Amino acid sequence: MKSKIRNTTVIAVKHKGKVAMGADGQVTLGNSIILKKGARKIQRLYKGNVLAGFAGSTADAFSLLERFEGKLEEYRGQLKRAAVELAKEWRTNKVFQRLEALLVVADRENIFIISGSGDVIEPDDGIAAVGSGGAYALASARALIRYADLEAVEVVKKSLEIASEICVFTNSEIITEEL
Repeated sequence: MKSKIRNTTVIAVKHKGKVAMGADGQVTLGNSIILKKGARKIQRLYKGNVLAGFAGSTADAFSLLERFEGKLEEYRGQLKRAAVELAKEWRTNKVFQRLEALLVVADRENIFIISGSGDVIEPDDGIAAVGSGGAYALASARALIRYADLEAVEVVKKSLEIASEICVFTNSEIITEEL
């Protein structure tokens, strides 16, 4: 049986005029081996104006991030257009169809989740989360936005901290970026 590398929790939040994205740093092999605790799973792209985070196979995600960065260049930073074009290519290209990852991308205006099945999903509430702890981080962020007076980056950090207390594939080595 092949062991899958599992990683991670990524969350993006648009709140109070800012967009923040964060991810934990844990990379896990199978169900029991932590390979790395401080991996960087979010990046700034397109002149620092776009944030991108990934969950899933690391090698696959890096291939997708590279491809997405090319789409951003091709479409001069138009996030939605670049996301749609990447999703189309990912769904139709036989080599890319085998890639196992999800991307969360954001600029100052938009947040999208991009999947290999051709989905480009814009969340209704300005919060997107993926990965093994994504549902925990999403629920936490929604509660924090409703009931606490926090900035976007604080919501991201606290949501990831909460997810790390519940999900064994998420740790508290958190990296954030803000636009």
